Amino acid sequence: MALDRLLVTGGAGFIGANFVHYWLARHPGHRVVVLDALTYAGNLASLEPVRGCENYRFVHANIGDETLVEDILRREEINAIVHFAAESHVDRSILGPDPFLHTNIMGTHALLKAAKKVWLEEGESASDRRFHHVSTDEVYGSLDFNDERFSESSPYRPNSPYAASKACADHLVRAWHHTYGLDATISNCSNNLGPFQFPEKLIPLMLINILLGRELPVYGDGRHVRDWLYVEDHCRGIELVLERGRGGETYNIGANAERSNLDLVHAVCRAMDALFSADPGLRRRFPDSPAAAGRECSDLIRFVADRPGHDRRYALDAGKIRSELGFAPAHALDTALARTLHWYLDHEDWWRAVMDHSYADWVKRLYGPLDRTAG
Repeated sequence: MALDRLLVTGGAGFIGANFVHYWLARHPGHRVVVLDALTYAGNLASLEPVRGCENYRFVHANIGDETLVEDILRREEINAIVHFAAESHVDRSILGPDPFLHTNIMGTHALLKAAKKVWLEEGESASDRRFHHVSTDEVYGSLDFNDERFSESSPYRPNSPYAASKACADHLVRAWHHTYGLDATISNCSNNLGPFQFPEKLIPLMLINILLGRELPVYGDGRHVRDWLYVEDHCRGIELVLERGRGGETYNIGANAERSNLDLVHAVCRAMDALFSADPGLRRRFPDSPAAAGRECSDLIRFVADRPGHDRRYALDAGKIRSELGFAPAHALDTALARTLHWYLDHEDWWRAVMDHSYADWVKRLYGPLDRTAG
C-alpha cells in the first residue's frame, strides 16, 4: 500500500517521536504531519532533529478537535493516520482515570469520525487510505508464569483504567472497520525501551535515579514480568503493518525478551557500575551516584508497596506478524538496553529539562517519599 502522507498523533511522545524519526529517515520523500496536545509527556525537544525538514509539519492541538483534524486530512491530503496519542501510564490512571477515558476513548472516537467523514463520505475512494491504531499488550490482562503468551485471539481482560481505556479504543477501531468499511489495522505491543522515554517509566527512572543518587523503587517483590521491545524494532513492525498488513486485522509486536522488573533493574545497575568504572568523566558529572564512589548501584534498590491490581506478567506471541509480514526484532535486549543507557547519558539536557517540580511531585505520589540522598 502506497502511504506517503501521514498524520501521526502523539508524535511528540516517546514512541511517536521515534516513529517520526524512523519514517522520515526511511522515507525521505514522504510528508509527515504531527498532531500533539503537548501534555506532560509530550516534548517538542524530542522532534528537534526533524524541525527543519521540509516534509515535516507540527500542529499543536488535541485529537478531540474533529474540525481541525478534518481540515488537516483535506489540506494535507493525508492517506494514513498513525494513532499513538494516548494517556499511557498505569500508575497515573489509578490515581486519576478521567484523562485516560477522555483521551484514549473519546479522542480515538473523534479521530475515527473525522477519518470516516473525509475519507469515506467525501472521498472518491478509501482503498488507498489506512487508519492504524497503536495499542498495548495490557488489554489482554495478566498471565501466570507458566501460561502461553497472548495471541491476537486472546480475550480482552484489562485490569487497570489505562488498559480498559485502550481496550475500548481497540474495539472502536475494529467497529469502524467492520461497520463503516474504514481500512483500519491495530497493533498491540509489549513494553518499549529506547530514546526519548519520559523519566517516570521504569528504565529511565532507574537510570536517572542512579545518576542522582536517589533510591530505586521496585514494586512488591519485583517478580512482575514484562516482554521488552526496542522502540526502533516497534517502529519497523508498525511500518510493516501499514504497508502490508491486512485491513481489519490485529498484529502483536513483541520481542520474546521477558524479564522480571527486579532482574531488569539489576541489569541497569550492573551496566552503570561498569560504565562508571570505565569512565572517570561520569564520576565527575554525577558525583552523587554511588558508582562515583566505587559502590554498587544496586545498593539504591528499595522495595515499595505494590500498586493496586498490578498485573503479574505480560508476554506476546508475535508469530502472526512474523509469518505474515516477516517481522523479527533486530535488537537483543542487552544491546537495546546498552543503547538506551548511552542515549540518556549523551542527552542529559533533554531529561533534565523534563524533570520539573510537577514530575518530582508525581514520583512522590506514585512511589511515596524517596530519599534523594540515599547511597
